[in-house]
Amino acid sequence: MSAFLVVLVLGLMALAGLGLDGGLALAAKVRATGQAESAARAGAQAIDLAAYRATGALRLVPAEADGLARRYLAGVGVTGMVTATADTVTVTVTTSQRTQLLSLIGIPSIGAHGSGSAHPQRGVTEVSREFANSEGPTGGN
Repeated sequence: MSAFLVVLVLGLMALAGLGLDGGLALAAKVRATGQAESAARAGAQAIDLAAYRATGALRLVPAEADGLARRYLAGVGVTGMVTATADTVTVTVTTSQRTQLLSLIGIPSIGAHGSGSAHPQRGVTEVSREFANSEGPTGGN
């Protein structure tokens, strides 16, 4: 009977660990994705103003975009991989979430990563359906 109880308790602890630590890992992935997307948007602000004024072409200065994205990542306290071209900034953030219950069975952390990309854009290109169907930003009031 006691061996059955030990196995049962271990099984319940493993299930609780998967639930709790799985939720923490999912939250870490969402956070990493948000940080990567925000860093990419920060980098997409590095517009080549000389080219824009001369030709109207909207493109990035890759070295500046890379620097802005890395500065954002450093500001939020994470590291990531940044790739910047003349039209897109792509950022990947990798992080590790410490486990609460799974550490009891030898799993100290769970890795999570998120990525995001952005490109420069001139103004609003289309109106969302949700906004178009209302009578303005306050819903007609």
